[in-house]
Amino acid sequence: MSSLRSLNRRDALRLAAAGVSACSLTGWLPILAAREGAPKAKAKAKACIVLWMDGGPPHTDTFDMKPDVAECGIYKAIPTAVNGIQISELLPKFAEQMKHAAIVRGMSTIENEHLRARVHLRTGYQSGQGGLTYPSMGSIASDAIGDPNFPVPSYVAVADVRDRSHGPGFLGPRHQPLFVHDPKKGVENLKAMVSVPTVDNRLGLLDELEKGFAGEYKNPLSAAHRSVYDRAVQLMRTEKAKAFDLSLEPAKSRTAYGDSPFGQGCLLARRLVETGVKFVEVGLGGWDTHFENNEAVKKLCGPLDHSMTALVTDLQERGMLDSTLVIWMGEFGRTPVFKGKGRDHFAKAWSTVFMGGGVKGGQVIGKTDKTGAKVLERPVSTADFFATVCDLLGIDYHQERETPGGRPLPRVEKTGKPVTELWA
Repeated sequence: MSSLRSLNRRDALRLAAAGVSACSLTGWLPILAAREGAPKAKAKAKACIVLWMDGGPPHTDTFDMKPDVAECGIYKAIPTAVNGIQISELLPKFAEQMKHAAIVRGMSTIENEHLRARVHLRTGYQSGQGGLTYPSMGSIASDAIGDPNFPVPSYVAVADVRDRSHGPGFLGPRHQPLFVHDPKKGVENLKAMVSVPTVDNRLGLLDELEKGFAGEYKNPLSAAHRSVYDRAVQLMRTEKAKAFDLSLEPAKSRTAYGDSPFGQGCLLARRLVETGVKFVEVGLGGWDTHFENNEAVKKLCGPLDHSMTALVTDLQERGMLDSTLVIWMGEFGRTPVFKGKGRDHFAKAWSTVFMGGGVKGGQVIGKTDKTGAKVLERPVSTADFFATVCDLLGIDYHQERETPGGRPLPRVEKTGKPVTELWA
């Protein structure tokens, strides 16, 4: 009956309400045991860095080459440091780091429009589903593994497109991402323009006003407003805010990452994770290659190859790669065949790459057909992807959270099953 004891109170109440007695629960035990018996990730990852390729990168030009099909692209496949695995010639530096990476070639999702796909791949739920605004993965991580007393926000988005797919949803402003639009400038206006005593006096007055308003008007918005101010004050006063100042980094290190906003964003991500931030997203936009795909992909892969390689190398040399999960992804892929000189949106088959954080590198999971248009082996849905990331971060993806309307909602849709091959 040990499995019976493992039922949480909500599960027990639901079964009781359905007329299931303690004795008849024995018939449910094999099902429950199967769920519990699925191989869990070692949860070595303490933090996550997402390299977000906004617009949707073409898999047949990057990590799922089709060298025998001329219609799939002009770029050649090159060998990597792992025998039998090939990637694009546009990523020669990263090819040498393949022992740290696992390519998932079976991504198969359902949204083909940019904003809807961003929401889906950042939250795990479809836009508007159930009439809720869902939290993004960074906010989920902030809620589940973030330290509420840590003076720096647990979720930071760097050099990325600011849209509603980033938000904390019903988790509230405490888990709102901190946006850093220019990594070279860091977080601006952190230093007060007046003396410390003056700042303290003004903040004291503000605190009194906030308390008075909250006492007179019992409105959740007042608590949300105060939470935002509290976070800002914490960040202003902590020494850990120096993590945002890239001028403190040795010149050699800054050069290694490249001078592009994406490269400096990757460097900032490493500094933030090193100081204790749990989730950082660094964006590289421009992948919406409806026109002149070949030129755009070549231009984008330059900084991508240089900076992603520098990040993985730096994390490895600092002994941080095993505890930092790095994910390369976009909101979908692009059509394997061309439409004119460009590629259209394509969600049926595309690729993501996992590195570090307990992932067994040097492998490919999933397979597409000869043109990269259909997943033949190991399809991975959005829910599967989210379950995987949660498992690697030690987050219980089955756990339910209560929405503002009192509705229990799991962190990941119940259909989600982790890609256990990443660590098994």
